[in-house]
Amino acid sequence: MSPIALLGIIALAVAAILFLVIVVRLHAFVTLLIVSFFTAIIAGIPLADIIDTIEEGMGGVLGYIAIVVGLGAMFGEMLRITGGAEQIARTLVGAFGEQRIQWALGLTGFLVAIPVFFDVGLIILIYLVFSLSQNLRRSTLYYAIPLLAGLAVTHAFIPPTPGPVAAASIIGADLGWVILWGTIAGIPAVIVGGVYFGKYIGNKINVGVPEYFLIAEEQAEEAEEGEKETPSFGVVVFIILIPLVLILANTLADLALPEDSGLRTAITLVGHPFSALTIAVLLAFYWLGVRHGYSREEVQGIASAALQPVGLIVLVTGAGGVFGAVLSESGIGDAMQQVLEATALPVVMLAFLAAVVIRVSLGSATVSIVTSASIVAPLVEVGDYSAPLIGAIVIATASGATVLSHVNDSGFWLVSRYLGINEKQTLQSWTVMVTIVGLVGFAVTLVASFFL
Repeated sequence: MSPIALLGIIALAVAAILFLVIVVRLHAFVTLLIVSFFTAIIAGIPLADIIDTIEEGMGGVLGYIAIVVGLGAMFGEMLRITGGAEQIARTLVGAFGEQRIQWALGLTGFLVAIPVFFDVGLIILIYLVFSLSQNLRRSTLYYAIPLLAGLAVTHAFIPPTPGPVAAASIIGADLGWVILWGTIAGIPAVIVGGVYFGKYIGNKINVGVPEYFLIAEEQAEEAEEGEKETPSFGVVVFIILIPLVLILANTLADLALPEDSGLRTAITLVGHPFSALTIAVLLAFYWLGVRHGYSREEVQGIASAALQPVGLIVLVTGAGGVFGAVLSESGIGDAMQQVLEATALPVVMLAFLAAVVIRVSLGSATVSIVTSASIVAPLVEVGDYSAPLIGAIVIATASGATVLSHVNDSGFWLVSRYLGINEKQTLQSWTVMVTIVGLVGFAVTLVASFFL
């Protein structure tokens, strides 16, 4: 089959995904499986091999994703229940002072969203934003935008959140490089989109504290008695950083130490994402839970509850892996490589643009990352790309999946309703902010890719 025909199949498959999700309102998991099946038939994969390809695509991704996301969810739930996330926020705000509160909130969002999903981080920390707005008499957007920027960046750029983990698994990227490039691209994105844009929009649109916050304040005061001790700031940050440091150490050991080194073998063992996150979860169980008054039964209850919302994420991610496996098996990677060479378009730009199109059409950042990673994966498989560049491709994909959140994105409505702002104000603040974040993240990644 000609390269043009194969690329036409990709376009047809993406159009089918958009139609089924947007118009038919079919679930993303079912949509990806159906489109993968028919794409395999049209692309000429032998009928006898289609089921095996689908099974391998699902199993190959789930074997990795389910463990990483499941452990990350347990870790995040422990942080939420024990008050560790709020402890980070209050400590940083106190340390930075009134004049630099926005920097503190951006850093808070960045740290908290490493183990905690975006929506959970927002729900935990939004009351801090309202307290600051009320006490310092500023628009809630002045404080909310930096916090949201930190949460959004880490949610899209930094493992173990589902999006970057899924993209890394599908594309075949080393998580250490993903963490490194996610941090390098994410920090300036938070500064520009969160701190500086937050100041601008906070001074332009004056939004007061919503009524429900005042009611919640009274209820919180009544419930304060009998609460368990909150873990210290140092302990919480230490446990959050442990898995990141171990994973990065594993990546650096591969570069700096010889293959037969015993030290490299040891670092590889503890620095694998499975080991690193297991260590972090066990530390969280003890240092955040048992040491602060939680019984072993309560800790296990928290861990079990954390896994309940993970199933849907894992299945959608697995279906994305199926789509990627079908595209790879069909030979589309070679076709894309030929077109890429003819157009001289950088692979990071292709990844970014694919994610932007799907993000604007579908809304979900995670689904956008998974789907666009599946499109790019065959190209990466046949190309001669270095490990650092493949990590940068993941961040380019995540950047594209971050921009232009609008009315088809659940995050848009979550922000709108929690901040008590209308649709126009949400577009002026949240949508512009995530677009700045995505563009800055992509710009940093694109520049870095020229040196990789």
